[in-house]
Amino acid sequence: MGNADLAHHFAGRRVLVTGGLGFIGSNLARRLVRLGAQVVLVDAMIPHHGGNYFNVDDVRDRLTIVEADIRDQPRLSSLVHEQDMVFNLAGQVAHIDSMNDPFMDLEINCRAQLALMEACRWHNPTVKVVYASTRQVYGRPEYVPADERHPTRPTDVNGINKIAGERYHILYHEVYGIRAAALRLTNTYGPRQALRLGPRQAFIPYWLRLAIEDQEIEVWGDGRQLRDLTYVDDVVEAFLLAAASDAADGEVFNVGGQQPISLRDLAELIVRVAGSGRVVYRAFPDERKRIDVGSVYLESGKIARALGWQPQVDVAEGVRRTIAYFREYRAQYLPADAAQP
Repeated sequence: MGNADLAHHFAGRRVLVTGGLGFIGSNLARRLVRLGAQVVLVDAMIPHHGGNYFNVDDVRDRLTIVEADIRDQPRLSSLVHEQDMVFNLAGQVAHIDSMNDPFMDLEINCRAQLALMEACRWHNPTVKVVYASTRQVYGRPEYVPADERHPTRPTDVNGINKIAGERYHILYHEVYGIRAAALRLTNTYGPRQALRLGPRQAFIPYWLRLAIEDQEIEVWGDGRQLRDLTYVDDVVEAFLLAAASDAADGEVFNVGGQQPISLRDLAELIVRVAGSGRVVYRAFPDERKRIDVGSVYLESGKIARALGWQPQVDVAEGVRRTIAYFREYRAQYLPADAAQP
């Protein structure tokens, strides 16, 4: 499906994006605005979760922003009403935080997701919903690349709750006919990602920040663990295709990168592209070693066959674009008085 087809599908459509001021949500919102959709963003702006008004600064007058928590069920019901589509990206993504505060993770990644589907069931049963899941549901892989048939054995509370959130969406499709799909994302990176949150949220923006600030990038172990990375524009395309296609209804899709890359090679690439920073190798911290999954990357053949999606941006180009963005807009993501990592 090309840009013209997507524009035809989304033009004039009423679209709600939960977590819309966050990293993926804001990139998705900006693309939807360009496609002619009537976009409403809802974001709780919970501290340390990555929401940033600057992420949509250039399209602020072309969309509506509602600061609200999707755990607020009456508010959620009014927001869902009369929408044509919901992109459900609100969630808690920090794996360590999910272990330190499992009930908070349960509230955001389970209860709030169930509340959303109940709101759709009672107030807008014809809506299309696309949910942001994660490859973390696979845990330590039995084989790589992991496809959708791989057993789900998470190594942390976050992964367990994300499976539940995913299953709520698919269950409500199967039982109530709500058109829902789930995308299992891998390591998404790119412009508008939160830099100040540190490695507990996502390691790639943390490494980018360290390189930009000419500091050490700390790689744990020998760095030979493999990951696949997906540039945010490619992820946005996957969400749009899933929303636009009936073939996605009731389905779960992996959304993986191109070729896997080792963590040591990624760290060296970031330093090389940034022209600053340096790589050091240290032993795994105990709290990380307990939930480390080793090498893991995804097989994305199912979404390629069903929706025609393929990642287009390779890691070197994606890192170049991302570093260029943050160097231009650094003050919006790392104020001058920001604490050092």
